[in-house]
Amino acid sequence: MLSARVQREQCLAPLVLLLLVGAHVVAGTESTDYSDAEVLPDSYPSAPAEPLPEFLLEPEDAFIVKNRPVQLRCRASPATQIYFKCNGEWVNQNDHVTRESLDQVTGLVVREVDISVSRTQVEELFGLEDYWCQCVAWSSAGTTKSNRAYVRIAYLRKNFEQEPLGREVRLEQEVLLQCRPPEGMPAAEVDWLKNEDLIDPSQDSNFLITIDHDLIIKQARLSDTANYTCVARNVVAKRRSSTATLIVYVSGGWSSWTEWSECNARCGRGWQRRTRSCTNPAPLNGGAFCEGPPFQRITCTTLCPVDGGWTEWAKWSACGTECTHWRSRECQAPPPRNGGKHCSGSMMESKNCTEGLCARNKKISIEHASHPLAPGMGVAVYAGLVGALLLCVILVLCVGVLAYRRRCRHLHGDITDSSSALTAAFHPGNYKPPRQDNPHPLHPSAPPDLTATAGAFRGPLFSLKQGVNDSPHKIPMTTSPLLDPLPGLKIKVYNASTLSSLELPPDMYLGDGEILSLKSVGTVGRERDYHSHTLSREPGLSTSATLGALGGRLTIPNTGVSLLVPPGTIPQGKFYEMYLIINKWDKTTLPSEGSQTVLSPVVSCGPSGMLLNRPVVLTLPHCAQLDTPTPDWTLTLKTQTHQGAWEEVLTVGEETLSSPCYLQLEEECCHVLMEQLGTYGLVGQSCPPQPACKRLQLALFAPRAPCLSLDYSLRIYCIHDTPHALKEVLDLERSLGGVLLEDPKPLLFKDSYHNLRLSIHDIPHTHWRSKLLAKYQEIPFYHIWSGSQRPLHCTFSLERGSLAVSQLSCKICVRQVEGEGQIFQLHTDIQETLPPHSPLPSGGTCLPSSQVGPYAFRLPDSIRHKICASLDAPSARGCDWRLLARSLGFDRYLNYFATKPSPTGVLLDLWEACHQADADLVSLATALEEMGKSEVLVVMTTDGDC
Repeated sequence: MLSARVQREQCLAPLVLLLLVGAHVVAGTESTDYSDAEVLPDSYPSAPAEPLPEFLLEPEDAFIVKNRPVQLRCRASPATQIYFKCNGEWVNQNDHVTRESLDQVTGLVVREVDISVSRTQVEELFGLEDYWCQCVAWSSAGTTKSNRAYVRIAYLRKNFEQEPLGREVRLEQEVLLQCRPPEGMPAAEVDWLKNEDLIDPSQDSNFLITIDHDLIIKQARLSDTANYTCVARNVVAKRRSSTATLIVYVSGGWSSWTEWSECNARCGRGWQRRTRSCTNPAPLNGGAFCEGPPFQRITCTTLCPVDGGWTEWAKWSACGTECTHWRSRECQAPPPRNGGKHCSGSMMESKNCTEGLCARNKKISIEHASHPLAPGMGVAVYAGLVGALLLCVILVLCVGVLAYRRRCRHLHGDITDSSSALTAAFHPGNYKPPRQDNPHPLHPSAPPDLTATAGAFRGPLFSLKQGVNDSPHKIPMTTSPLLDPLPGLKIKVYNASTLSSLELPPDMYLGDGEILSLKSVGTVGRERDYHSHTLSREPGLSTSATLGALGGRLTIPNTGVSLLVPPGTIPQGKFYEMYLIINKWDKTTLPSEGSQTVLSPVVSCGPSGMLLNRPVVLTLPHCAQLDTPTPDWTLTLKTQTHQGAWEEVLTVGEETLSSPCYLQLEEECCHVLMEQLGTYGLVGQSCPPQPACKRLQLALFAPRAPCLSLDYSLRIYCIHDTPHALKEVLDLERSLGGVLLEDPKPLLFKDSYHNLRLSIHDIPHTHWRSKLLAKYQEIPFYHIWSGSQRPLHCTFSLERGSLAVSQLSCKICVRQVEGEGQIFQLHTDIQETLPPHSPLPSGGTCLPSSQVGPYAFRLPDSIRHKICASLDAPSARGCDWRLLARSLGFDRYLNYFATKPSPTGVLLDLWEACHQADADLVSLATALEEMGKSEVLVVMTTDGDC
């Protein structure tokens, strides 16, 4: 570079010298020419000075794409020379490409120079500054420098710094989708695609792209539910982000209430009903269902129609001139009311009053009437009067005797207990008629015609007959005053299979000698008379039984839900028709709120409001994973009020003396000791810092019938790991014609906000084709964790190439994103009828739906009393009920048992509930042996089964 500069200066020196000599010669000549002139001017006009060079085109920043060099160009006028200087050094003259022209307007010389910069030149530069180049132009007036032009190597990284994430938003909510493009040179430009169509905010004002490349949807619309992609591009390449799925959901809203329906009872007390639907708007895209009941009921009373009845005939009128007399009656016994029928028949009646004598003439009749009565006729008249008087006296005596007997029945009308009635064929029961000062039924919420007042019988049907040796105070039920206070009494008779009822009309009174046979009652009525409860009882989701002081157990088969009513819970002489119902998810309000999740079925037991002498035990299955070394669940038991709102009953681990319940937690179920019946459910939420896990089941179903078309579908359900949830899905698929292909697989679902992803693999593409457009399907995390939508499933639709293809083999992978998963290996022949498959026990192995009396308990009553007598009293050595609680694992909160009259009895009740499937006395005997209670062991060995 330096040698070129020296050479250029050596060339310029002779030229300058030549110019100086020429100027001197010209000056001498001019002086000679004008020496003879007469007058010389004082000054001469000088030639205009040449201006500084002005750049018409300056070099611009450039980027080297891959290995292609870039061209830098500059143009200046006037300019004798133009050279490039890059990073402070002159570029070799041979690397310049120079072009020269003349400006037609100004006549000045325009010079243009190009140079080429390669990738190697830029990469060889070391330092903090980028590679730059600059033009320098000369003229006689001086030099001018152009702006610097920077040359950089263009690139674009592959990975986005931040990709947009899919979301679920409610309608009209503002949405922000963030995107940070990959690092690049030059900086990448960002575009947004909606379902592969370019988003132009100028065309749709609801979209806004910020300076940071984020996409803002001002108000989410249903049409905005789509797949969104962020695209970054520069001169080198174009990159696409992962697709973010935006789901705009609509939460349901109730429509207006319909008008009240007509009273369902044509006569007497009934119900009126009105409904509303969750269609204003209807829930869409996974939106929440409406909260609250879809229907309301109120009581109504319809006036019963009363048909008219005739009064007694009036006395005959006097015999008229026409030889007839009349008598009348009125339709007033009773008069027709409320649309009742009018009396049929005539109001008046007439007949001949002379027995044919009216054929004589009037004179004969008068003469005959003037004669006095014969002596015999007068005796007959007096005899009739005396007979009538005697009849009246007899009637008065009968009425007095009946009144006296009725009074005696009120004073001695108890139906006494009889030990002889306790046989192995039916369970004992004590029956007491209501006193006049307490005419209420068993519980105040029941209507007055409930059968609990008259007593409910269970077991074989029999007749109540008075034996020869029976006490005179034992009276037939039909003549007992027990039936008198209630005008329309229903007597219910129960046996093992049906519930039947007989309604006695108010005007039906039986004589003293008549005895009502309960066998005949059982054959009259076939209508089932359930307890007045608003909950619907679905087949397989409810059970009921009439229980008394001996207690019993209600169990809903194949659901894990049961209710244990210990002996002595119901007061002596009282009987209740108790029920146990699993509420369907689509017909109840869920107890979860916020980040809570439902862990058990919502169960109702009743009747609510009944008085209990000791706690009952409600068993609920749950799906919480509890075998972790550190507690990661906060579990809460909730109950539903009469208004439909949910209230917390207790939180496990935070019990106090005011807690109304005790909850014994096991790995797959929980047992609740409570003294108030109602609707209950178990909810939970994660306990920081560890996320909690729910136990789920994955069940794969296929059509049971042979496939006759080209299409074939597989359904896979994601449900809670509880018997009730599996039973619900099996019943649903049975109605759809589906069959379970194999036993459900377990899956631990973590509270990590990651969705559940389902995909199908290894399909033989030569014979089968999947109709799924995407690579996988996803169930949103919230839908599974909240438990608000049941049952959740995905369908894989397949199509075979021809009807001759019958074999199908593939893999279905189900996993939580960044979590655990399961794989189904499927090999099936779709042309065959698949055999039914169910992991639930058959009807012969499941527990009965209800057990009444001593048969419901494993521990005999005699052993129970002796254990309680031995352990209830506090011991100085601590060998009492507290040690038994520790041995059985019931010692989480001993203060609850300490407040009970018999702590040992409550512990034994809880032991019965925990071991209803495997309740042998060995485990209890082992605990007593460790306590050193040898005297109790002797009793158990003698009276029990140990």
